[in-house]
Formats: sequence, C-alpha cells, structure tokens
Amino acid sequence: MKSYEFASLLCSRLCHDLLSPVGALNNGIELLADEHDPEMRARCLDLLGESARASANKLKFFRLAFGAAGGFADEVDTREARVAIEGLFGGDGRVQLGWMVDEPTMSKSALKILLNLVLIAGDALVRGGRLDVGAERHASGLDIVVRAEGPRIVLDPELKRALVGESDEQSIAPRAAAAWLVHSLVVETGGEIQVADQEENVLLIGAAVPTAA
Repeated sequence: MKSYEFASLLCSRLCHDLLSPVGALNNGIELLADEHDPEMRARCLDLLGESARASANKLKFFRLAFGAAGGFADEVDTREARVAIEGLFGGDGRVQLGWMVDEPTMSKSALKILLNLVLIAGDALVRGGRLDVGAERHASGLDIVVRAEGPRIVLDPELKRALVGESDEQSIAPRAAAAWLVHSLVVETGGEIQVADQEENVLLIGAAVPTAA
C-alpha cells in the first residue's frame, strides 16, 4: 500500500470518529441561536460542553495514536497515553480502565502500537465493560497486552485479519486503518501480534515489540 493511500485511510477513520461530536456542536449552536427559554438554553450549553470535550478528547488521542507527535522527543511519557485513553473511554463510566504500565516512557512506535490496540479493544466493548492495559519491558524488548472484558464483545473479522497480516492491503477499509497501522509497525520492528478471542466475553490482544522499537 502506498503511503498516501494509507494516510487517506487514517484520515477517513479520523473524520468518521469526529463527525458525531462536531456535528452535535453545530446542531447545538443552531438550537441555541433560536432558543430563548433560559432552562433550555442552559441545557443546550451543557450539550455543547459535552460535545466539545468529546471532540477534544478524540483529537488528543488520535494525535498520539495516528500523528507524528511532533511536540515530543523520541521517547514519549506514558502518562500522556494514559490521559488520552482515559479521555476517550473513561469519561462516561461505560468502560472501566485498568492501567498496568510501569514504564515511564516509550518510543513513539511502541506508544502508537499500545494506543491503537486500546482503540481496537475499546471499540469491541459494544456494551461497555472493562479495559486493562499492560506493558512490561524485558531483555529482548517490550510486551504490550490489552484485555477487554464485557457483556458483549464484537471484534470485526476484518480488523482481526488486518492485525495478524491476513488482509490484502489493497482492500483495507478505513475502519481497519488502526489495525493495519499496528500490524505495519510491529512487522517493521520484527515483532509479532497475537489475538485471543475464543473465550466468551473476553478479548486479549498482545504485541511483542523488540528493543530496537
């Protein structure tokens, strides 16, 4: 896949995820312009605030997960990733988060792998649940594990194929862009990805990232 084709996939995914909160902002502003009842105006302002926070949280997450993170050095503070994950999934209480990452920093490549695995696993929790994120460094590299557990887990088969490298790269859809990004980054470093979704209501995704990453 050419670099500009992959960039267009990521842009499509980003636009898709931002369309709802940004659209809600636009609708709220239009309602506010026509509404004169103080109580309804206060409600409109609350909705505008929620939409603005959702938009900002998504942008913060995608900046780290998809972007070049130009404001950071080669090593990125993992607290930035934690804040981004909590903003994207922890705001409404639908998903409980567990953070088991002791590493103070990670390379940009490793952090992108972690964040995109979290995005995939979090999206699979269609009815909410629990999302645990772990990373452990050892002599040969870094192991990243994301575990999702909930009453209903749906992992799109296309995303799974993209993760493990079984997809035709010319047929990757925007919804699988994050999965293909993870696969590409892991393969580039000589690592490997494992997906375990046979256990009911549990999804486990792991990536072994060599030290060079």
